[in-house]
Amino acid sequence: MQKTPAECTDMADVRAEIDRLDQALMALFAERWGYIDRAAEIKRPLNLKADIPARVMEVRENARKNAESQGLDPAFYEDLWARLINHAIAHEQKILGETDGDDQAR
Repeated sequence: MQKTPAECTDMADVRAEIDRLDQALMALFAERWGYIDRAAEIKRPLNLKADIPARVMEVRENARKNAESQGLDPAFYEDLWARLINHAIAHEQKILGETDGDDQAR
C-alpha cells in the first residue's frame, strides 16, 4: 500500500516508496518516448528538422517552471530536461536520416 513520506516508519518503507516512484517515472518516460517517435513520424512529411530551437527553449523553460512550482531546484531539472531533449533530438535525427550515427538506446 502506498505511503506518504510521513507514514514511512523505517528505511524499508522509504526505499519501497522510492522504488515505486522510480517505476512510475520510467513508465512516464516510456510514454513520453512514444510521443518522441510520433513527432518524428509527423515531422518527416512536413520536412521539419529534429532540432527546433524555439521548441527546445520552450521545453527547457517549462521544466524550470514546473520544478519551481513543486519547490524543486529549477537549474537541476532544466539541466536534466536538457539531457532528455538532446537524447530525443539524436533519436529523431536518426529516424529522419539527418545523421549516420548509431541510435542510442531508449
